[in-house]
Amino acid sequence: MAELSERKPVESWSTDWDHFDPTYLADPDAVWAELRGQCPVAHSDRYGGVNVLSRWAEVYEAIHDPDRFTSRRLIINEIPTERRGVNLPPINLDPPDHNDRRRALLPFFAPPAIKKWEEPIRQICRRELDRLAGRTEVDLAVDYAQVIPAELTAIMLGVALEDVPMFREWLHDLLEVGPTNPDVMRATTATMMAYMSDLAKERRQHRGDDVVSFLLESEFEDGPITDDELTRMIYLFLIAGIDTTWSSIGSSLMHLARNPEDRHRLAADPSLIPMAVEEFLRFYPPVWVARIATEDTELGGCPVAEGEWVALGLPSINRDPDMFEDPDEVHIDRKVNRHAAFGLGVHRCLGSNLARMEMVIALEEWMARFPDFEIADESRVTFAAGQVRGPRTIPARIL
Repeated sequence: MAELSERKPVESWSTDWDHFDPTYLADPDAVWAELRGQCPVAHSDRYGGVNVLSRWAEVYEAIHDPDRFTSRRLIINEIPTERRGVNLPPINLDPPDHNDRRRALLPFFAPPAIKKWEEPIRQICRRELDRLAGRTEVDLAVDYAQVIPAELTAIMLGVALEDVPMFREWLHDLLEVGPTNPDVMRATTATMMAYMSDLAKERRQHRGDDVVSFLLESEFEDGPITDDELTRMIYLFLIAGIDTTWSSIGSSLMHLARNPEDRHRLAADPSLIPMAVEEFLRFYPPVWVARIATEDTELGGCPVAEGEWVALGLPSINRDPDMFEDPDEVHIDRKVNRHAAFGLGVHRCLGSNLARMEMVIALEEWMARFPDFEIADESRVTFAAGQVRGPRTIPARIL
Protein backbone atom coordinates (compact mmCIF):
# COMPACT_ATOMS: atom_id res chain seq x y z
CA MET A 1 0.00 0.00 0.00
CA ALA A 2 1.38 3.40 -0.97
CA GLU A 3 2.46 5.82 1.74
CA LEU A 4 0.57 9.12 1.89
CA SER A 5 3.38 10.94 0.07
CA GLU A 6 3.08 8.43 -2.80
CA ARG A 7 -0.67 8.67 -3.28
CA LYS A 8 -1.97 10.19 -6.49
CA PRO A 9 -2.80 13.88 -5.87
CA VAL A 10 -6.44 14.92 -6.09
CA GLU A 11 -7.19 16.84 -9.29
CA SER A 12 -10.88 17.57 -8.72
CA TRP A 13 -12.65 17.31 -5.37
CA SER A 14 -16.01 16.66 -7.00
CA THR A 15 -14.73 13.62 -8.93
CA ASP A 16 -11.56 12.45 -7.15
CA TRP A 17 -12.03 13.12 -3.41
CA ASP A 18 -9.48 11.70 -0.95
CA HIS A 19 -9.43 12.67 2.72
CA PHE A 20 -5.76 11.66 2.95
CA ASP A 21 -4.70 14.11 0.25
CA PRO A 22 -2.23 16.75 1.60
CA THR A 23 -4.55 19.58 0.53
CA TYR A 24 -7.42 18.12 2.52
CA LEU A 25 -5.19 17.44 5.52
CA ALA A 26 -3.98 21.06 5.48
CA ASP A 27 -7.42 22.68 5.19
CA PRO A 28 -10.42 20.33 5.11
CA ASP A 29 -12.89 23.17 5.67
CA ALA A 30 -11.93 24.75 2.35
CA VAL A 31 -12.56 21.43 0.62
CA TRP A 32 -15.96 21.01 2.27
CA ALA A 33 -16.89 24.59 1.36
CA GLU A 34 -15.99 23.96 -2.28
CA LEU A 35 -18.12 20.82 -2.36
CA ARG A 36 -21.12 22.52 -0.72
CA GLY A 37 -21.02 25.22 -3.37
CA GLN A 38 -20.38 23.06 -6.42
CA CYS A 39 -21.25 19.42 -5.86
CA PRO A 40 -23.13 18.56 -2.68
CA VAL A 41 -22.93 14.84 -3.55
CA ALA A 42 -19.46 14.28 -4.95
CA HIS A 43 -18.15 10.93 -6.18
CA SER A 44 -14.70 9.38 -6.14
CA ASP A 45 -13.47 6.04 -7.47
CA ARG A 46 -11.00 5.78 -4.60
CA TYR A 47 -11.52 3.22 -1.84
CA GLY A 48 -13.76 1.21 -4.17
CA GLY A 49 -16.15 4.12 -4.68
CA VAL A 50 -17.09 6.95 -2.30
CA ASN A 51 -20.08 9.30 -2.39
CA VAL A 52 -19.31 12.44 -0.38
CA LEU A 53 -22.22 14.32 1.21
CA SER A 54 -21.55 17.94 2.12
CA ARG A 55 -25.01 19.46 2.77
CA TRP A 56 -27.31 19.00 5.73
CA ALA A 57 -30.24 17.75 3.62
CA GLU A 58 -28.42 14.78 2.06
CA VAL A 59 -26.57 13.83 5.26
CA TYR A 60 -29.83 13.96 7.21
CA GLU A 61 -31.55 11.76 4.62
CA ALA A 62 -28.79 9.13 4.56
CA ILE A 63 -28.26 9.00 8.30
CA HIS A 64 -31.98 8.45 8.93
CA ASP A 65 -32.36 5.66 6.36
CA PRO A 66 -30.50 2.57 7.64
CA ASP A 67 -32.32 0.33 5.16
CA ARG A 68 -30.52 2.02 2.26
CA PHE A 69 -27.36 3.06 4.10
CA THR A 70 -26.07 0.54 6.60
CA SER A 71 -23.78 1.29 9.55
CA ARG A 72 -21.93 -2.01 9.33
CA ARG A 73 -18.68 -0.14 8.54
CA LEU A 74 -17.90 3.48 9.44
CA ILE A 75 -14.20 4.05 8.68
CA ILE A 76 -13.41 4.41 4.97
CA ASN A 77 -10.41 2.28 4.05
CA GLU A 78 -8.90 0.17 1.31
CA ILE A 79 -10.56 -3.06 2.48
CA PRO A 80 -13.52 -3.88 0.17
CA THR A 81 -16.87 -2.85 1.64
CA GLU A 82 -18.42 -6.29 1.16
CA ARG A 83 -16.07 -7.60 3.87
CA ARG A 84 -17.78 -6.74 7.11
CA GLY A 85 -14.74 -6.44 9.37
CA VAL A 86 -15.11 -6.33 13.16
CA ASN A 87 -18.73 -5.88 14.25
CA LEU A 88 -18.80 -3.39 17.14
CA PRO A 89 -22.17 -3.27 18.92
CA PRO A 90 -24.13 -1.07 18.95
CA ILE A 91 -22.51 1.31 16.44
CA ASN A 92 -22.20 -1.24 13.60
CA LEU A 93 -25.71 -2.59 14.05
CA ASP A 94 -28.76 -1.22 12.24
CA PRO A 95 -32.20 -0.99 13.83
CA PRO A 96 -33.83 -3.00 15.22
CA ASP A 97 -30.78 -5.13 16.08
CA HIS A 98 -28.93 -2.17 17.55
CA ASN A 99 -31.72 -1.04 19.87
CA ASP A 100 -31.22 -3.52 22.71
CA ARG A 101 -27.44 -2.97 22.94
CA ARG A 102 -27.76 0.81 22.90
CA ARG A 103 -30.57 0.72 25.46
CA ALA A 104 -28.35 -1.28 27.82
CA LEU A 105 -25.61 1.35 27.68
CA LEU A 106 -27.84 4.40 28.08
CA PRO A 107 -27.97 4.32 31.92
CA PHE A 108 -24.17 4.31 32.13
CA PHE A 109 -23.94 7.55 30.12
CA ALA A 110 -27.04 9.29 31.50
CA PRO A 111 -26.44 12.75 33.06
CA PRO A 112 -27.02 11.57 36.67
CA ALA A 113 -24.67 8.61 36.18
CA ILE A 114 -21.76 10.54 34.69
CA LYS A 115 -21.61 12.99 37.60
CA LYS A 116 -19.50 10.41 39.43
CA TRP A 117 -16.72 11.09 36.91
CA GLU A 118 -16.64 14.87 37.46
CA GLU A 119 -14.20 14.74 40.35
CA PRO A 120 -11.80 12.27 38.65
CA ILE A 121 -11.75 14.55 35.59
CA ARG A 122 -10.95 17.60 37.73
CA GLN A 123 -8.21 15.68 39.52
CA ILE A 124 -6.61 14.70 36.20
CA CYS A 125 -6.78 18.32 34.96
CA ARG A 126 -5.37 19.81 38.15
CA ARG A 127 -2.56 17.30 38.35
CA GLU A 128 -1.49 18.05 34.79
CA LEU A 129 -1.75 21.80 35.42
CA ASP A 130 0.42 21.43 38.52
CA ARG A 131 3.03 19.75 36.34
CA LEU A 132 2.98 22.72 33.96
CA ALA A 133 3.35 25.32 36.72
CA GLY A 134 6.33 27.58 36.16
CA ARG A 135 6.71 26.73 32.48
CA THR A 136 6.30 29.37 29.79
CA GLU A 137 6.34 26.95 26.82
CA VAL A 138 3.81 24.11 26.74
CA ASP A 139 2.05 21.89 24.21
CA LEU A 140 -1.68 22.35 24.69
CA ALA A 141 -2.38 19.04 22.98
CA VAL A 142 0.34 16.69 24.24
CA ASP A 143 0.74 18.13 27.74
CA TYR A 144 -2.94 18.57 28.54
CA ALA A 145 -5.76 17.83 26.07
CA GLN A 146 -4.58 14.32 25.16
CA VAL A 147 -4.07 13.26 28.76
CA ILE A 148 -7.59 13.85 30.07
CA PRO A 149 -9.84 11.49 28.06
CA ALA A 150 -7.13 8.82 27.76
CA GLU A 151 -6.67 8.58 31.52
CA LEU A 152 -10.40 8.84 32.20
CA THR A 153 -11.03 5.95 29.79
CA ALA A 154 -8.45 3.83 31.62
CA ILE A 155 -10.19 4.62 34.92
CA MET A 156 -13.61 3.79 33.46
CA LEU A 157 -12.27 0.48 32.12
CA GLY A 158 -10.63 -0.24 35.46
CA VAL A 159 -7.15 -0.72 33.98
CA ALA A 160 -3.75 0.66 34.96
CA LEU A 161 -2.84 4.20 33.89
CA GLU A 162 0.44 2.72 32.65
CA ASP A 163 -1.56 1.37 29.69
CA VAL A 164 -2.48 4.87 28.45
CA PRO A 165 0.58 5.36 26.18
CA MET A 166 -0.29 2.03 24.54
CA PHE A 167 -3.85 3.30 23.92
CA ARG A 168 -2.42 6.37 22.15
CA GLU A 169 -0.24 4.21 19.91
CA TRP A 170 -3.14 1.93 19.03
CA LEU A 171 -5.40 4.83 18.09
CA HIS A 172 -2.74 6.38 15.88
CA ASP A 173 -2.17 3.11 14.04
CA LEU A 174 -5.87 2.29 13.75
CA LEU A 175 -7.29 5.68 12.73
CA GLU A 176 -4.42 7.45 10.99
CA VAL A 177 -2.29 4.69 9.45
CA GLY A 178 -4.75 1.82 9.10
CA PRO A 179 -7.19 3.32 6.57
CA THR A 180 -4.46 3.38 3.89
CA ASN A 181 -2.52 0.35 5.19
CA PRO A 182 -4.74 -2.71 5.73
CA ASP A 183 -1.87 -4.71 7.23
CA VAL A 184 -1.45 -2.16 10.03
CA MET A 185 -5.22 -2.03 10.55
CA ARG A 186 -5.50 -5.80 10.88
CA ALA A 187 -2.50 -6.12 13.19
CA THR A 188 -3.63 -3.27 15.44
CA THR A 189 -7.18 -4.59 15.59
CA ALA A 190 -5.92 -8.05 16.56
CA THR A 191 -3.72 -6.64 19.33
CA MET A 192 -6.52 -4.49 20.72
CA MET A 193 -9.05 -7.32 20.58
CA ALA A 194 -6.68 -9.63 22.46
CA TYR A 195 -6.26 -6.99 25.19
CA MET A 196 -10.04 -6.47 25.46
CA SER A 197 -10.68 -10.22 25.48
CA ASP A 198 -8.33 -10.69 28.42
CA LEU A 199 -10.01 -7.77 30.21
CA ALA A 200 -13.48 -9.23 29.60
CA LYS A 201 -12.48 -12.61 31.01
CA GLU A 202 -10.80 -11.04 34.04
CA ARG A 203 -13.88 -8.92 34.83
CA ARG A 204 -16.15 -11.93 34.60
CA GLN A 205 -14.15 -13.36 37.50
CA HIS A 206 -13.59 -10.12 39.41
CA ARG A 207 -16.18 -7.35 39.09
CA GLY A 208 -15.42 -3.69 39.77
CA ASP A 209 -16.90 -0.21 39.42
CA ASP A 210 -16.26 0.08 35.69
CA VAL A 211 -18.00 -0.11 32.33
CA VAL A 212 -16.99 -3.74 31.76
CA SER A 213 -18.64 -4.85 34.99
CA PHE A 214 -21.66 -2.69 34.15
CA LEU A 215 -22.14 -4.54 30.85
CA LEU A 216 -21.72 -7.92 32.53
CA GLU A 217 -24.54 -7.06 34.92
CA SER A 218 -26.80 -5.56 32.23
CA GLU A 219 -29.90 -7.36 30.96
CA PHE A 220 -30.29 -8.09 27.26
CA GLU A 221 -33.31 -9.48 25.45
CA ASP A 222 -31.37 -12.52 24.20
CA GLY A 223 -29.68 -13.36 27.49
CA PRO A 224 -26.40 -12.46 29.23
CA ILE A 225 -23.67 -10.88 27.15
CA THR A 226 -21.06 -13.26 25.75
CA ASP A 227 -17.32 -12.76 26.16
CA ASP A 228 -17.01 -12.17 22.41
CA GLU A 229 -19.61 -9.42 22.30
CA LEU A 230 -18.30 -7.87 25.51
CA THR A 231 -14.82 -7.77 23.94
CA ARG A 232 -16.16 -5.95 20.90
CA MET A 233 -18.21 -3.47 22.92
CA ILE A 234 -15.30 -2.40 25.12
CA TYR A 235 -13.08 -2.20 22.04
CA LEU A 236 -15.56 0.36 20.72
CA PHE A 237 -15.61 2.14 24.08
CA LEU A 238 -11.86 2.66 23.82
CA ILE A 239 -11.71 3.97 20.27
CA ALA A 240 -14.88 6.10 20.49
CA GLY A 241 -14.11 8.12 23.58
CA ILE A 242 -10.43 9.05 23.53
CA ASP A 243 -9.29 10.55 20.23
CA THR A 244 -12.56 12.36 19.56
CA THR A 245 -12.66 14.06 22.97
CA TRP A 246 -9.01 15.02 23.14
CA SER A 247 -9.37 16.46 19.64
CA SER A 248 -12.25 18.65 20.83
CA ILE A 249 -10.41 19.82 23.94
CA GLY A 250 -7.31 20.59 21.86
CA SER A 251 -9.27 22.46 19.20
CA SER A 252 -10.97 24.57 21.88
CA LEU A 253 -7.65 25.55 23.47
CA MET A 254 -6.13 26.19 20.05
CA HIS A 255 -8.99 28.56 19.22
CA LEU A 256 -8.57 30.46 22.49
CA ALA A 257 -4.82 30.70 21.96
CA ARG A 258 -5.46 32.28 18.55
CA ASN A 259 -8.35 34.54 19.57
CA PRO A 260 -7.59 36.81 22.54
CA GLU A 261 -11.03 38.44 22.52
CA ASP A 262 -12.77 35.11 23.10
CA ARG A 263 -10.11 34.10 25.60
CA HIS A 264 -10.56 37.26 27.63
CA ARG A 265 -14.36 36.88 27.61
CA LEU A 266 -14.16 33.36 29.04
CA ALA A 267 -11.57 34.41 31.61
CA ALA A 268 -13.83 37.25 32.75
CA ASP A 269 -17.02 35.17 32.65
CA PRO A 270 -16.46 31.38 33.05
CA SER A 271 -20.24 30.85 32.97
CA LEU A 272 -19.95 31.20 29.18
CA ILE A 273 -17.80 28.08 28.91
CA PRO A 274 -20.64 25.55 28.37
CA MET A 275 -22.07 27.68 25.55
CA ALA A 276 -18.59 28.16 24.08
CA VAL A 277 -18.06 24.40 24.15
CA GLU A 278 -21.12 23.93 21.92
CA GLU A 279 -19.75 26.45 19.44
CA PHE A 280 -16.32 24.82 19.45
CA LEU A 281 -18.00 21.49 18.75
CA ARG A 282 -19.88 23.03 15.82
CA PHE A 283 -16.90 24.82 14.34
CA TYR A 284 -14.25 22.17 15.06
CA PRO A 285 -16.18 18.86 14.98
CA PRO A 286 -13.80 16.03 15.83
CA VAL A 287 -15.10 13.23 13.64
CA TRP A 288 -17.14 12.20 10.64
CA VAL A 289 -18.28 8.72 9.72
CA ALA A 290 -19.45 6.72 6.72
CA ARG A 291 -22.20 4.34 5.67
CA ILE A 292 -22.43 1.70 2.93
CA ALA A 293 -25.19 1.73 0.32
CA THR A 294 -27.22 -1.49 0.45
CA GLU A 295 -28.79 -0.97 -2.99
CA ASP A 296 -28.54 1.13 -6.10
CA THR A 297 -30.19 4.39 -5.12
CA GLU A 298 -29.74 8.16 -5.28
CA LEU A 299 -29.11 11.13 -3.03
CA GLY A 300 -29.66 14.75 -4.01
CA GLY A 301 -30.47 13.61 -7.52
CA CYS A 302 -27.13 11.81 -7.86
CA PRO A 303 -26.76 8.02 -8.36
CA VAL A 304 -25.23 5.92 -5.57
CA ALA A 305 -24.23 2.34 -6.36
CA GLU A 306 -24.81 -0.62 -4.07
CA GLY A 307 -21.71 -1.42 -1.99
CA GLU A 308 -20.16 2.04 -2.27
CA TRP A 309 -19.14 4.18 0.68
CA VAL A 310 -21.25 7.19 1.65
CA ALA A 311 -19.18 9.78 3.54
CA LEU A 312 -21.33 11.78 5.96
CA GLY A 313 -19.71 15.22 5.96
CA LEU A 314 -20.51 16.27 9.53
CA PRO A 315 -17.84 19.02 9.49
CA SER A 316 -19.44 20.41 6.35
CA ILE A 317 -23.04 20.41 7.51
CA ASN A 318 -22.02 22.22 10.70
CA ARG A 319 -21.25 25.16 8.42
CA ASP A 320 -24.20 24.76 6.07
CA PRO A 321 -25.65 28.29 5.59
CA ASP A 322 -29.11 26.78 5.24
CA MET A 323 -28.87 25.67 8.89
CA PHE A 324 -26.69 28.23 10.66
CA GLU A 325 -26.54 32.00 10.66
CA ASP A 326 -23.03 33.33 10.02
CA PRO A 327 -21.72 29.73 9.84
CA ASP A 328 -18.07 30.55 9.13
CA GLU A 329 -17.63 32.65 12.26
CA VAL A 330 -17.17 31.49 15.85
CA HIS A 331 -19.63 33.04 18.29
CA ILE A 332 -18.95 31.66 21.74
CA ASP A 333 -22.37 32.88 22.89
CA ARG A 334 -24.30 31.42 19.94
CA LYS A 335 -27.77 30.72 21.31
CA VAL A 336 -29.28 28.58 18.53
CA ASN A 337 -26.80 25.81 17.87
CA ARG A 338 -28.23 22.46 16.75
CA HIS A 339 -24.88 21.19 15.52
CA ALA A 340 -24.16 17.64 14.37
CA ALA A 341 -20.76 17.15 16.02
CA PHE A 342 -22.12 14.11 17.86
CA GLY A 343 -23.93 12.77 14.82
CA LEU A 344 -27.66 12.51 14.12
CA GLY A 345 -30.31 9.83 14.32
CA VAL A 346 -30.26 6.52 16.18
CA HIS A 347 -26.47 6.35 16.28
CA ARG A 348 -25.99 9.78 17.81
CA CYS A 349 -22.99 9.57 20.16
CA LEU A 350 -23.87 7.73 23.37
CA GLY A 351 -21.09 9.47 25.25
CA SER A 352 -21.98 13.03 24.27
CA ASN A 353 -22.87 14.07 27.83
CA LEU A 354 -19.56 12.74 29.13
CA ALA A 355 -17.57 14.39 26.32
CA ARG A 356 -19.24 17.74 27.01
CA MET A 357 -18.42 17.42 30.69
CA GLU A 358 -14.78 16.64 29.95
CA MET A 359 -14.53 19.66 27.65
CA VAL A 360 -16.20 22.05 30.09
CA ILE A 361 -14.07 20.93 33.04
CA ALA A 362 -10.87 20.97 30.99
CA LEU A 363 -11.53 24.58 29.92
CA GLU A 364 -12.67 25.69 33.37
CA GLU A 365 -9.55 24.35 35.03
CA TRP A 366 -7.17 25.63 32.33
CA MET A 367 -8.65 29.13 32.23
CA ALA A 368 -8.60 29.38 36.05
CA ARG A 369 -4.89 28.54 36.06
CA PHE A 370 -3.59 30.00 32.78
CA PRO A 371 -6.07 32.62 31.49
CA ASP A 372 -3.65 34.19 29.00
CA PHE A 373 -1.72 32.19 26.41
CA GLU A 374 -0.97 32.19 22.70
CA ILE A 375 0.36 29.96 19.93
CA ALA A 376 4.15 29.98 20.13
CA ASP A 377 4.83 28.73 16.59
CA GLU A 378 2.03 28.27 14.05
CA SER A 379 4.33 26.27 11.76
CA ARG A 380 4.55 23.54 14.38
CA VAL A 381 0.80 23.08 14.88
CA THR A 382 -0.06 19.65 13.45
CA PHE A 383 -3.30 17.72 12.92
CA ALA A 384 -4.33 14.09 12.77
CA ALA A 385 -5.02 12.44 9.44
CA GLY A 386 -8.15 10.42 8.82
CA GLN A 387 -11.75 10.74 9.92
CA VAL A 388 -10.89 12.05 13.38
CA ARG A 389 -9.62 15.61 12.96
CA GLY A 390 -7.88 17.25 15.87
CA PRO A 391 -4.61 18.98 16.71
CA ARG A 392 -1.77 16.64 17.60
CA THR A 393 0.67 19.37 18.62
CA ILE A 394 -0.11 22.93 19.72
CA PRO A 395 3.06 24.69 20.89
CA ALA A 396 1.92 27.54 23.12
CA ARG A 397 3.35 30.30 25.26
CA ILE A 398 1.95 31.15 28.69
CA LEU A 399 1.73 34.94 28.96
